[in-house]
Amino acid sequence: MFGRKNVIELKKPEQFERMRAAGLVVADTLRLLRESVTPGMTTADLDAIARESISSAGATPSFLNYHGFPAVICTSVNDEIVHGIPGQRVIEPGDVVSIDCGAIVDGWHGDAAISVVVGDATPEVDQLLDVTETALWRGIAKACVGGRLSDIGHAVESHVRASGDFGIVEEYVGHGIGSSMHMDPSVPNYGQPGHGPKLVAGMALAIEPMVNLGGRHTKMLDDEWTVVTVDGRWSAHFEHTVAITADGPWVTTAHDGGAERLAALGVPTPA
Repeated sequence: MFGRKNVIELKKPEQFERMRAAGLVVADTLRLLRESVTPGMTTADLDAIARESISSAGATPSFLNYHGFPAVICTSVNDEIVHGIPGQRVIEPGDVVSIDCGAIVDGWHGDAAISVVVGDATPEVDQLLDVTETALWRGIAKACVGGRLSDIGHAVESHVRASGDFGIVEEYVGHGIGSSMHMDPSVPNYGQPGHGPKLVAGMALAIEPMVNLGGRHTKMLDDEWTVVTVDGRWSAHFEHTVAITADGPWVTTAHDGGAERLAALGVPTPA
């Protein structure tokens, strides 16, 4: 909008605690879905499991009715990248199912996504998921006070480019998060380092690389939600919500706060 300045919401420690509560609901729900998904289920079955999990935790789904979205989670299968609507699609052996989940606790949001292979995976699909998830953690490792926003996307892109001939989705990116699910700033998964807003304590970002086996180009289906690859090649999506603190990044949607994966990258996390 003309004249609008980006305003980045800075959180107080007690607000990060509420985001952590929402993040743990998301973490628990995604773990349950990972354990539950099997061939023969429908994507609507997964949505029902997520609905019960979030409700039983006393939280509210972030996605349901968001701009008219009709479900609790997004389920994107194979060549579907993001925003797939759960329905009667039957999950087949070998499918890649990307599951995006959000929850609200006391007005504060958590948002994360995983991609899982149902049954056995081909080597290229295994590599796709590993590259995408590792790129996510490389990006999270740059979410530190004193850095610049573009350092995150540069870390994601550098890992993906070094790993093979993959397509990095550019039309859909990460975002700020907190009292709303989508806030400033946008967090691309590509770019040169040292640009954009300075990273300061109190910022919270949803970092979410989307990586394709083929080209990067996308198109939206007629449901006006589901985004697929133009070339029909398969895609993967991983996401975490990250609170930037003076003591390092705190992954509010990881059960351990991100400690294990970030320690392996030499990055400290809050005690």
